[in-house]
Amino acid sequence: MAWENPFKEMANSKPLFMTIYATVLIGIVFSSVYVFSAIYSSPHSTNFSLSIAPSATSSDAKAEPSGQASNISRVQADGDSTAVNSQLPSKLLKPIWRVPPAGSKMPDLETFKLSKELVQERVIDNVVVVTFGNYAFMDFILTWVKHLTDMGVENLLVGAMDTKLLEALYWKGVPAFDMGSHMSTVDVGWGSPTFHKMGREKVVLIDSILPFGFELLMCDTDMVWLKNPLPYIARFPEADVLTSTDQTVPTVTDDRLDMWQEVGAAYNIGIFHWRPTESSKKLAREWKEMLLADDKIWDQNGFNELVHRQLGPSVDDDSGLVYAYDGNLKLGLLPASIFCSGHTYFVQASFQHLRLEPYAVHTTFQYAGTEGKRHRLREAMVFYDPPEYYNPPGGLLTFKPAIPKNLLLGGEHSIDTHFALVNYQMKQIRTALAVASVLNRTLVMPPLWCRLDRLWFGHPGILPGSLTRPPFVCPLDHVFEINVMLKEMPNEEFGPGISIREYSLFENPSMPQEVKKSWLNVRLCQEGSPGCQVNSTSQSGALKLPKHSTEETLKTAFSKFEDVKVIQFSSMQDAFDGFTDKTREERFRSRVKRYVGIWCCVEDHTPGHIYYDMYWDEKPGWKAAPPNSTQDDHPPW
Repeated sequence: MAWENPFKEMANSKPLFMTIYATVLIGIVFSSVYVFSAIYSSPHSTNFSLSIAPSATSSDAKAEPSGQASNISRVQADGDSTAVNSQLPSKLLKPIWRVPPAGSKMPDLETFKLSKELVQERVIDNVVVVTFGNYAFMDFILTWVKHLTDMGVENLLVGAMDTKLLEALYWKGVPAFDMGSHMSTVDVGWGSPTFHKMGREKVVLIDSILPFGFELLMCDTDMVWLKNPLPYIARFPEADVLTSTDQTVPTVTDDRLDMWQEVGAAYNIGIFHWRPTESSKKLAREWKEMLLADDKIWDQNGFNELVHRQLGPSVDDDSGLVYAYDGNLKLGLLPASIFCSGHTYFVQASFQHLRLEPYAVHTTFQYAGTEGKRHRLREAMVFYDPPEYYNPPGGLLTFKPAIPKNLLLGGEHSIDTHFALVNYQMKQIRTALAVASVLNRTLVMPPLWCRLDRLWFGHPGILPGSLTRPPFVCPLDHVFEINVMLKEMPNEEFGPGISIREYSLFENPSMPQEVKKSWLNVRLCQEGSPGCQVNSTSQSGALKLPKHSTEETLKTAFSKFEDVKVIQFSSMQDAFDGFTDKTREERFRSRVKRYVGIWCCVEDHTPGHIYYDMYWDEKPGWKAAPPNSTQDDHPPW
């Protein structure tokens, strides 16, 4: 049967045919423009720099941080393409990461004043995603933005609490607004008066944006998005507020909202979504008035007090929403297993046990301040650093830790077995720190195994009902005071500083191949055994190094390998016999004694914490026990 042109009869009617033809042609043109714009506006540059100097590139250039997505992000991209593409723009936004044209000047601050018109420029489907901070959190903010833009979410805004941050974001091509806070540009520290002032700024911000009529996904800067949350939030259109929590015991095993009846932990305001309903606006207004009236109230406590004023009944049988606050507000609790706290992500890894994909991680339940937060995100490979971070001056030092099976798995998981395990690893790390100091290299910390959890209150070791399964790789800040390790300390008292990196450094996709290819393996051998001498090599090409080497032996052995990027020891046990210079030895000891913190906490004992001791092995009969009294409550130095 011959093929017949279905448009034949239409062609005979020229006006009708030409109208249809023109309509189709216009549709094709607009579709092409849209696709081209979407591709052009998507981040693709590989330049990553945390510097904030104005770029001399053209307006078509971009300043997007480089680096691939984390391992979790890759799983999501491979297995759920709809999640990545679900945020198709309903309008064309000014592309993020496109830097201002060469020779341009910083606009007047009035341009960045918060207004409905400014927010409208970043809204898609009536939703805007917002975070805020000061210049001290610049790298956190760039990481936050990068994760969102990587998953196609560009309806975002950053509130700048100081002019330095505002200018830095402007020259990076990141949409920002001036909060007029005139905050300090340095890290203010958790719990400080300035920290609480920042919390009040958040509440004022929410109360200011909601009347504009837009939905607001409000985030702290110390959290990271791992999967586009907007499709999930859209599943609950009746919710006035959706909030994360500090819940450590799962109430659901899938991706439903947590069961409000079973959540006993605080609602955490680091991640929460507001719809501009009358109930939510009323809550925001009263919350703001509460905090402005009493500067002693912590913003999160105030929020919890208000929403718990009335809690229940359920809105319906299916959604998981609950009536709260004034009895009209519809509240939902984001599941803690996938909208993760620092505990459900870094300690429990709840999403892995439940075979779920996490949407977010918030660096709560952590220690060692901002440096501890940054290190945790680096351990998880979800923090973006500049290229030089992976290739530090002097090179890297790493080693293969050795842990006997009985220390990991033998006996009950108790205080004694936990400290035996940690102390065994600590001694190896102490030696590695000394070797790194002698060779002037940056130490890649090993994964740290623990048998007990760390919290800030008395507990039985592992939280009942949680998914923590000992032994587990615990965050470094469970044992080490990362903020102290990275702190500038006077050389005349503590000797030279020792830089560190996270254990996952070589697994990070951002690690340059040129660094990994410049690698020297070092195998310890027994002095006096055949072939065991300085500068000899094994059949595999590894450098042989006698055990119990002195400072001078190390310097001699590695003097010809200063250009090698990575040196890996087969072991650190008995690798180093101590510094030749006793003054330097004492300074080193004074430094590293301060590197370890506490385990917390024994139940029914005050004080309940137990100090780690970097030199526990030099004290016969050392035992893990809390201080007997407040007079004994001090570090072991």
